[in-house]
Amino acid sequence: MSWIVLILSGALEAVWATALSRSEGFTRLGPSLVFLVALIASMGGLAFALRELPVGTAYAIWVGIGAALTVVYAMSTGAEPVSTLKILFLLMIVGGVIGLKLAH
Repeated sequence: MSWIVLILSGALEAVWATALSRSEGFTRLGPSLVFLVALIASMGGLAFALRELPVGTAYAIWVGIGAALTVVYAMSTGAEPVSTLKILFLLMIVGGVIGLKLAH
């Protein structure tokens, strides 16, 4: 169960990071509220997962999932350009996350 919660929490990290960008310095209410709710849920999920998983592994996976999904979303919406190198490095992040899971 901890792994599922950790993966969902990592996805919520991408949600709050994107909402933070769209909040324009917390001047837009909608994205600011999405940021706050996603941040609380993401941190709560990480805290839950840390009850059973080692902090180094769990944190690295949480950040990796959040970072990769944030970049993929930005590239898919056109906010960031797509490049072969970016895709290669994203695959490296995903590979690292999978490797940490398998090593646990």
